[in-house]
Amino acid sequence: MESQPDLLMAWEADDGGQAVALAAAQPPEVILMDLRMPVMDGVTATRQIRDAAVRDGVEKPKIIALTTFNRDQAVVEAVQAGASGYLLKSAEPEFLLAAIRTVHSGYSVIAPGSVHDLFQHAARTIPVAGPDLSALEPLSVRERDVFLLAAKGLSNSAMAESLFVSEATVKTHLRSVLTKLGVGTRLQLVSFAYEHRLLG
Repeated sequence: MESQPDLLMAWEADDGGQAVALAAAQPPEVILMDLRMPVMDGVTATRQIRDAAVRDGVEKPKIIALTTFNRDQAVVEAVQAGASGYLLKSAEPEFLLAAIRTVHSGYSVIAPGSVHDLFQHAARTIPVAGPDLSALEPLSVRERDVFLLAAKGLSNSAMAESLFVSEATVKTHLRSVLTKLGVGTRLQLVSFAYEHRLLG
Protein backbone atom coordinates (compact mmCIF):
# COMPACT_ATOMS: atom_id res chain seq x y z
CA MET A 1 0.00 0.00 0.00
CA GLU A 2 2.82 2.38 0.82
CA SER A 3 4.04 2.08 -2.78
CA GLN A 4 0.75 3.50 -4.09
CA PRO A 5 0.52 7.30 -4.56
CA ASP A 6 -3.23 7.35 -3.80
CA LEU A 7 -3.11 5.20 -0.64
CA LEU A 8 -1.89 6.09 2.83
CA MET A 9 -1.41 3.54 5.62
CA ALA A 10 -3.01 5.14 8.68
CA TRP A 11 -2.18 2.51 11.31
CA GLU A 12 -1.81 -1.19 12.04
CA ALA A 13 -3.41 -2.99 14.99
CA ASP A 14 -2.25 -6.17 16.75
CA ASP A 15 -5.75 -7.26 17.78
CA GLY A 16 -9.43 -6.37 17.47
CA GLY A 17 -9.54 -4.29 20.64
CA GLN A 18 -6.67 -2.13 19.47
CA ALA A 19 -8.34 -1.75 16.06
CA VAL A 20 -11.51 -0.42 17.72
CA ALA A 21 -9.48 2.10 19.75
CA LEU A 22 -7.41 3.25 16.77
CA ALA A 23 -10.47 3.56 14.54
CA ALA A 24 -12.01 5.90 17.11
CA ALA A 25 -8.85 7.98 17.50
CA GLN A 26 -7.81 8.07 13.83
CA PRO A 27 -10.81 7.09 11.68
CA PRO A 28 -9.62 5.59 8.37
CA GLU A 29 -11.68 5.38 5.22
CA VAL A 30 -11.03 1.65 4.61
CA ILE A 31 -10.01 -1.07 7.09
CA LEU A 32 -8.59 -4.50 6.24
CA MET A 33 -9.92 -6.62 9.10
CA ASP A 34 -8.47 -10.01 9.97
CA LEU A 35 -11.33 -12.15 11.25
CA ARG A 36 -9.14 -14.33 13.48
CA MET A 37 -7.37 -12.18 16.08
CA PRO A 38 -6.58 -12.39 19.79
CA VAL A 39 -8.35 -10.28 22.47
CA MET A 40 -11.26 -9.44 20.14
CA ASP A 41 -12.15 -11.17 16.87
CA GLY A 42 -12.64 -9.30 13.62
CA VAL A 43 -16.42 -9.71 13.54
CA THR A 44 -16.84 -8.08 16.96
CA ALA A 45 -14.37 -5.35 16.06
CA THR A 46 -16.22 -4.67 12.80
CA ARG A 47 -19.53 -4.34 14.62
CA GLN A 48 -18.10 -2.08 17.32
CA ILE A 49 -16.32 0.19 14.83
CA ARG A 50 -19.43 0.59 12.67
CA ASP A 51 -21.71 1.11 15.69
CA ALA A 52 -19.35 3.71 17.19
CA ALA A 53 -19.35 5.68 13.93
CA VAL A 54 -23.16 5.77 13.94
CA ARG A 55 -23.22 6.79 17.60
CA ASP A 56 -20.66 9.56 17.03
CA GLY A 57 -22.34 10.77 13.84
CA VAL A 58 -19.25 10.26 11.67
CA GLU A 59 -18.90 8.43 8.37
CA LYS A 60 -18.61 4.68 8.87
CA PRO A 61 -15.31 3.26 7.62
CA LYS A 62 -15.63 0.65 4.91
CA ILE A 63 -14.33 -2.71 6.10
CA ILE A 64 -12.91 -5.61 4.09
CA ALA A 65 -12.82 -8.88 6.02
CA LEU A 66 -9.75 -11.07 5.52
CA THR A 67 -10.09 -14.83 5.89
CA THR A 68 -8.19 -18.00 5.16
CA PHE A 69 -11.17 -20.04 3.99
CA ASN A 70 -13.74 -19.27 1.29
CA ARG A 71 -16.59 -20.80 3.31
CA ASP A 72 -15.77 -19.23 6.66
CA GLN A 73 -18.94 -18.68 8.74
CA ALA A 74 -17.21 -15.65 10.25
CA VAL A 75 -17.34 -14.00 6.81
CA VAL A 76 -21.14 -14.14 6.83
CA GLU A 77 -21.16 -12.69 10.35
CA ALA A 78 -18.75 -9.93 9.28
CA VAL A 79 -20.99 -8.98 6.35
CA GLN A 80 -23.99 -8.93 8.68
CA ALA A 81 -21.96 -6.69 11.02
CA GLY A 82 -21.36 -4.22 8.19
CA ALA A 83 -18.29 -5.36 6.25
CA SER A 84 -18.30 -4.28 2.62
CA GLY A 85 -16.90 -7.60 1.47
CA TYR A 86 -14.23 -10.15 2.05
CA LEU A 87 -10.97 -11.40 0.57
CA LEU A 88 -8.83 -14.45 1.11
CA LYS A 89 -5.49 -13.79 2.81
CA SER A 90 -3.86 -15.45 -0.19
CA ALA A 91 -5.14 -12.73 -2.55
CA GLU A 92 -2.56 -11.28 -4.94
CA PRO A 93 -1.33 -7.79 -3.97
CA GLU A 94 -2.80 -6.27 -7.15
CA PHE A 95 -6.21 -7.76 -6.34
CA LEU A 96 -6.00 -6.44 -2.77
CA LEU A 97 -5.14 -2.92 -3.97
CA ALA A 98 -8.01 -2.99 -6.48
CA ALA A 99 -10.37 -4.18 -3.72
CA ILE A 100 -9.40 -1.27 -1.45
CA ARG A 101 -10.13 1.22 -4.23
CA THR A 102 -13.38 -0.53 -5.15
CA VAL A 103 -14.70 -0.50 -1.58
CA HIS A 104 -13.59 3.10 -1.14
CA SER A 105 -15.75 3.96 -4.16
CA GLY A 106 -18.80 2.50 -2.46
CA TYR A 107 -18.95 -0.98 -3.96
CA SER A 108 -18.66 -4.43 -2.40
CA VAL A 109 -15.88 -6.93 -3.07
CA ILE A 110 -15.77 -10.68 -2.65
CA ALA A 111 -13.10 -13.33 -2.98
CA PRO A 112 -13.11 -15.16 -6.32
CA GLY A 113 -15.81 -17.80 -6.31
CA SER A 114 -19.54 -17.71 -5.77
CA VAL A 115 -20.86 -15.48 -3.00
CA HIS A 116 -24.10 -17.44 -3.24
CA ASP A 117 -22.25 -20.66 -2.35
CA LEU A 118 -20.94 -18.95 0.80
CA PHE A 119 -24.32 -17.72 2.03
CA GLN A 120 -26.15 -20.87 0.95
CA HIS A 121 -23.66 -22.93 2.95
CA ALA A 122 -24.20 -20.68 5.99
CA ALA A 123 -28.00 -20.77 5.60
CA ARG A 124 -28.03 -24.55 6.05
CA THR A 125 -27.11 -24.00 9.71
CA ILE A 126 -30.17 -21.80 10.36
CA PRO A 127 -33.10 -23.79 11.84
CA VAL A 128 -35.81 -22.39 9.57
CA ALA A 129 -38.32 -24.75 7.98
CA GLY A 130 -39.12 -22.65 4.94
CA PRO A 131 -39.15 -19.15 3.47
CA ASP A 132 -39.76 -16.41 6.03
CA LEU A 133 -41.98 -14.20 3.87
CA SER A 134 -42.83 -12.01 6.85
CA ALA A 135 -39.34 -10.51 6.49
CA LEU A 136 -40.53 -8.80 3.30
CA GLU A 137 -43.70 -7.27 4.79
CA PRO A 138 -42.22 -3.72 4.93
CA LEU A 139 -41.71 -3.78 1.15
CA SER A 140 -44.12 -2.85 -1.61
CA VAL A 141 -44.79 -5.36 -4.40
CA ARG A 142 -42.32 -3.61 -6.73
CA GLU A 143 -39.71 -3.37 -3.98
CA ARG A 144 -40.02 -7.12 -3.43
CA ASP A 145 -39.32 -7.66 -7.11
CA VAL A 146 -36.20 -5.50 -6.88
CA PHE A 147 -35.13 -7.23 -3.68
CA LEU A 148 -35.29 -10.71 -5.23
CA LEU A 149 -33.48 -9.68 -8.41
CA ALA A 150 -30.76 -7.87 -6.47
CA ALA A 151 -30.37 -10.86 -4.14
CA LYS A 152 -29.81 -13.05 -7.18
CA GLY A 153 -26.96 -10.76 -8.22
CA LEU A 154 -28.51 -8.86 -11.13
CA SER A 155 -27.04 -5.48 -11.97
CA ASN A 156 -29.16 -2.33 -11.95
CA SER A 157 -29.32 -2.33 -15.75
CA ALA A 158 -30.38 -6.00 -15.83
CA MET A 159 -33.05 -5.34 -13.20
CA ALA A 160 -34.33 -2.36 -15.16
CA GLU A 161 -34.59 -4.47 -18.30
CA SER A 162 -36.34 -7.29 -16.46
CA LEU A 163 -38.86 -4.97 -14.79
CA PHE A 164 -39.33 -2.66 -17.82
CA VAL A 165 -38.36 0.45 -15.84
CA SER A 166 -35.45 2.90 -15.90
CA GLU A 167 -32.20 2.37 -14.00
CA ALA A 168 -33.00 5.49 -11.97
CA THR A 169 -36.26 3.87 -10.84
CA VAL A 170 -34.40 0.69 -9.88
CA LYS A 171 -31.89 2.71 -7.84
CA THR A 172 -34.73 4.49 -6.03
CA HIS A 173 -36.45 1.20 -5.20
CA LEU A 174 -33.16 -0.39 -4.13
CA ARG A 175 -32.36 2.47 -1.74
CA SER A 176 -35.83 2.08 -0.23
CA VAL A 177 -35.37 -1.70 0.11
CA LEU A 178 -32.03 -1.32 1.90
CA THR A 179 -33.50 1.28 4.27
CA LYS A 180 -36.65 -0.67 5.09
CA LEU A 181 -34.77 -3.92 5.71
CA GLY A 182 -32.04 -2.22 7.72
CA VAL A 183 -29.17 -3.46 5.56
CA GLY A 184 -26.40 -1.22 4.30
CA THR A 185 -25.08 -2.94 1.19
CA ARG A 186 -26.16 -5.28 -1.59
CA LEU A 187 -23.90 -7.92 -0.09
CA GLN A 188 -25.82 -7.66 3.19
CA LEU A 189 -29.02 -7.91 1.15
CA VAL A 190 -27.84 -11.26 -0.27
CA SER A 191 -27.03 -12.46 3.25
CA PHE A 192 -30.48 -11.31 4.43
CA ALA A 193 -32.15 -13.26 1.61
CA TYR A 194 -30.41 -16.51 2.52
CA GLU A 195 -30.84 -15.97 6.26
CA HIS A 196 -34.62 -15.81 5.72
CA ARG A 197 -34.63 -18.64 3.14
CA LEU A 198 -35.88 -16.31 0.42
CA LEU A 199 -33.60 -17.78 -2.25
CA GLY A 200 -33.43 -21.42 -3.27
